[in-house]
Amino acid sequence: MCGKIFAHRGASKLAPENTMPAFEMAYQLKADAIETDVQLTKDHIPVLFHDIRLNRTTNRKGYVKDLTYQELSTLDVGSWFSKKFIETPVVSLEDFLTWVEDKPLTINLELKNNKVAYKHLEDIVLEMVEHFQVADRTILSSFNPTSIQRLAKMTHIQTALLTSQKRKDLVEYAQTLGATALHVRYRLLRKNIVEQSRRENMPLRVYTVNKRRQLLRCFHKKCDGIITDVPHKARRIRSLFRI
Repeated sequence: MCGKIFAHRGASKLAPENTMPAFEMAYQLKADAIETDVQLTKDHIPVLFHDIRLNRTTNRKGYVKDLTYQELSTLDVGSWFSKKFIETPVVSLEDFLTWVEDKPLTINLELKNNKVAYKHLEDIVLEMVEHFQVADRTILSSFNPTSIQRLAKMTHIQTALLTSQKRKDLVEYAQTLGATALHVRYRLLRKNIVEQSRRENMPLRVYTVNKRRQLLRCFHKKCDGIITDVPHKARRIRSLFRI
């Protein structure tokens, strides 16, 4: 069977990234999974936000870590994308898990701790995932090798090393960190990584795959997951591989 389709920050080509409209659209478009980013506010509330700075997608400058959740909740994270989404609010992890709880979706939470060393981010996210009883369908990923090592000691939830760095022993390296899955940038997708991950029974997922040619290649190689901004396009192409 061809790999699962992960809606990258939701259906982020069709709605503002990491917002409820993007998640709702991904669900309506029948994505198999949703990938989203988790950071902490000044008062340690986990929120879904990609950049460490607010500038690109909000009406305010500064850093996510320097605002309280109450302050963040007043920001507009939709109008940068389209006037249709004016006053779309920041989503908390709690709100997202409440929404996804009764939906048959796999959840990929990327911990954004490779640039900001959020203290206790792993503990806070794990506690919430367990509270909502979605651990069996959750993947925790990070570009931060130290975070992967911490997670390996804390939980049996699937943990994925995210990387864009080329190295011959990538699968083995991920294993030494305690990762149980590997999420690689598309340009790293090579025969040896596919073969190594399959041999070691380590799920291999590829990001961020939007072009038809790239999607075809990922499905042809039977990658376990494709992380994409265009889940509707990915589903059409995946259907070509169904028998």
